[in-house]
Amino acid sequence: MRPDNLGYLFDAALQSRPDAAAIFQGDTVLTWAELDERSNKLGNALKGLAVGAGDRITLMFGNDHRFLECWIGSMRIGAVPVPLNTRTSDELLNYVIADSGGRVMVASATFASRACALARRVGVAHLIVDAPAPDEALSYDELVAPAPAILPRRRTDPDEVCMQPYTSGSTGWPKGVLLTHGGQLWSAEMLRNAIEIDHDERALVAVPLCHKNAMMGAVKPFLFGGGSLVILPGFDPVGVIAAIERYRVTFMTGVPAMYKKILAEEEALRRHDTSSIRFAKCGSAEVPDELVREFKKVFNAPLIEGYGLTEGGPVPIANTRRGPRRPGSCGRPLPGAEVKLVGEDGVIEVGPNEVGELVTRNPGLAKGYWRQPSATAARFRDGWLHTGDLMRRDEDGFYYFVGRRDDLINVAGENVYPKEIEDVLLGHPNVRDVCVVSAPHPAKGQVPVAFVVERARQGSTEAELKEFFLRHGSPYAHPRRIVFLDELPLAGTGKVDRAALKQIAWEAVQTTAAPPTGTP
Repeated sequence: MRPDNLGYLFDAALQSRPDAAAIFQGDTVLTWAELDERSNKLGNALKGLAVGAGDRITLMFGNDHRFLECWIGSMRIGAVPVPLNTRTSDELLNYVIADSGGRVMVASATFASRACALARRVGVAHLIVDAPAPDEALSYDELVAPAPAILPRRRTDPDEVCMQPYTSGSTGWPKGVLLTHGGQLWSAEMLRNAIEIDHDERALVAVPLCHKNAMMGAVKPFLFGGGSLVILPGFDPVGVIAAIERYRVTFMTGVPAMYKKILAEEEALRRHDTSSIRFAKCGSAEVPDELVREFKKVFNAPLIEGYGLTEGGPVPIANTRRGPRRPGSCGRPLPGAEVKLVGEDGVIEVGPNEVGELVTRNPGLAKGYWRQPSATAARFRDGWLHTGDLMRRDEDGFYYFVGRRDDLINVAGENVYPKEIEDVLLGHPNVRDVCVVSAPHPAKGQVPVAFVVERARQGSTEAELKEFFLRHGSPYAHPRRIVFLDELPLAGTGKVDRAALKQIAWEAVQTTAAPPTGTP
């Protein structure tokens, strides 16, 4: 039976297998009973600080099991955890902490000094830091250890807010997303069913725990289904490969940039036994077909693409573990999720194989944005979320991600999608990775610029790759400049940092390059 509070999402595993391993982190192993007890203690410790239902608790952790204890324990007493992305600037963190109105902040020892400075600036009532704690902070262990291990259950309404993650803030300041207990329990159950998670599965988590890729890609469905989690402190491709062998990992989740780095570590892949991997999920950005094929070849396991966004369920569309899949497709709608593609008017649906904006209505939708009624009204209309993501749908109901509406490049009136350029360039034998962004152009308005990571360094020239594109792609969409990089820069969530590349692209188009033959 599904619980009414997301903090109890692992009830089934706790009741059936209390002494089985729930979390592996380094040499630490927590059973389901221990995770339950530690979460209860954290909840009781917060109650001792007069934290109650609706109070915001900001969490400043890297990848650590204490983050999950705080997340679970605070939800159990009705408080609302606000995960902080520690890879963002202090300016953004200061904004998120102040905007959320959090009375209590919990941080790991790694971020103790940074957390103290932020707490002083914002005026947080209580700062709790994993030992050793500074003088002005409470010690996590000293506060939690003596707290009762039994926490009376409170009735939770399905529409009650369970957590408040913040969007990345790619346009303006980040917005607090109001997710509900009922909605997130629905989502966890649907995803558990889609990827068939039970006690026999073990997920590796190297992406930030504060991000939806980790939460919905592994944490929520695995805790709900009784699968165990292997938590790594961060992403290191060789460390990931070694951890697969050490913990006999069966599943992992990540973003395309991470899988590309893992597949590039050919020596480590030869040295370690990765045969335990049964399948993997990839999302948060476009997934190239070549990446899916290479992963299958190396791991002898499928790389399953899905689609989601923090406000949107978070996952309304996904491929199932054993169901039919189509190359390049992020899947079909999950049970209970309604989706449609609409034209520029936001109302009229487009036909099969036409590009339109994805709108969705499902039980996991956010209630809106924290203290931002105008932004909520703009995105949430008549029960539907307008995602800003462009997709197409084939005749059999499979959806294909095309790109963000904000990333669409208008070249002299022609719509150009970065993914279509990237897919063509990835067909070149010497291109390992590529990202395409727009740059302003005096005559055409905007033009594409491609950033390429080669398989063999200095094995290709800009003119050669332009000629290759013109043979295989649309002439009006060809990249006006190609810039070679040792690797693509990543933002805090593990995605490619498109903002940084756009600045380089602007500078690149100011420098003339010899065009290939036949360039329009």
